[in-house]
Amino acid sequence: MAAAKEAAFTAHLAEHGVEAYPGTVHLLDRLRRAGVPCAAVSASRHARDLLLRAGVRDCFACVVDGADSARLGLKGKPAPDLFLEAARRLRTEPHETAVVEDALAGVEAGRAGGFAPVVGVDRTGTESGAADLKRCGAHLVVRDPAELLGP
Repeated sequence: MAAAKEAAFTAHLAEHGVEAYPGTVHLLDRLRRAGVPCAAVSASRHARDLLLRAGVRDCFACVVDGADSARLGLKGKPAPDLFLEAARRLRTEPHETAVVEDALAGVEAGRAGGFAPVVGVDRTGTESGAADLKRCGAHLVVRDPAELLGP
């Protein structure tokens, strides 16, 4: 079953590719131009490939993904291990490092790791989605990461 799921995902990815959210790309571009190092953190073993196919891999100084998690024995979200590893690689302290996350478990992980701020991205656009992100520990909730750039 797992092998069939893997094959189907890989085939779908090869055929359809992946598209990054425009607001996220805009934010990443501005951060890169400002010299702010960024990390991509994902439990997926496909994260590097997905970032490459979306054309944003170069926006990140490092990637911490499911392969790293398995190799290093890191716990998955909502444990903060993946984010803490990313901060270590970036040579930043968690309390001086933002987490921008659209999953509830990721928001919990950022908060548990002492990251500040933890920004929840509400892709649902609903009051309940935003409330759930706040309940899980988001300091701030936005619908699009580009909102962080201001008007």
